[in-house]
Amino acid sequence: MNKIKCLIVDDEPPAVQLLKKYAEMVDQLEVVSTVNSAIDAFDFLKNKDLDLIFLDIQMPVLNGIDFIKSLKNPPAIIFTTAYREYALDGYELDVIDYLLKPIPFKRFLKAVDKYRNRTKVITKERQSLEQDKYIYCNINRTQHKVILSEILYIESLKDYVRLHTSKGRLVVKGNIGSFMKQLPSSQFVRIHRSFAVAVEKINSYNHSEIEISGVKIPIGLSYKKRFLEELK
Repeated sequence: MNKIKCLIVDDEPPAVQLLKKYAEMVDQLEVVSTVNSAIDAFDFLKNKDLDLIFLDIQMPVLNGIDFIKSLKNPPAIIFTTAYREYALDGYELDVIDYLLKPIPFKRFLKAVDKYRNRTKVITKERQSLEQDKYIYCNINRTQHKVILSEILYIESLKDYVRLHTSKGRLVVKGNIGSFMKQLPSSQFVRIHRSFAVAVEKINSYNHSEIEISGVKIPIGLSYKKRFLEELK
């Protein structure tokens, strides 16, 4: 189970310690850091990716609400505050939950569970969209629908390409360069003059080859650098 990477932002040390203690009691939570101001949190986010922030509202210089508004793509937020009057702001900013201090552990758990449930919904929606994406390919002069999520890797056969999919192999008219232009570059990458692969289907790799569903595919020297950068 993937850890939920979280940051605690609060200018009151006792509040920080309590939230950290609660988080350590939940196996899935990983407290990456704690900071005592929104300014420090802003700087922290420049270099780190986070899933969730436990955020106080009333803080000096920059309050929690203005901090969220300053972020282009903020992580998920759970407000932790002693003030009820900001609840409407929390709703408008689409935060996960609004916890009033002093925070009981069971209320903390409920907020974390809300985050999990929202993440599950987003993941299912994303997977559904991925499964629904398709292209039409010319096979024996007939256009056939090919679901992108079923493609494992693509092999060049001069004037044709062979699609190795989870349901079998298909031979499509056209060269590999032209075929790759139909595919999202975030999902498929060329690793050799004769091969391209679906990034998410890679089981293992080293500097000379990759393995997908038990098949070893060579990595060409001129493609190695870009391929390794894609995986990073």
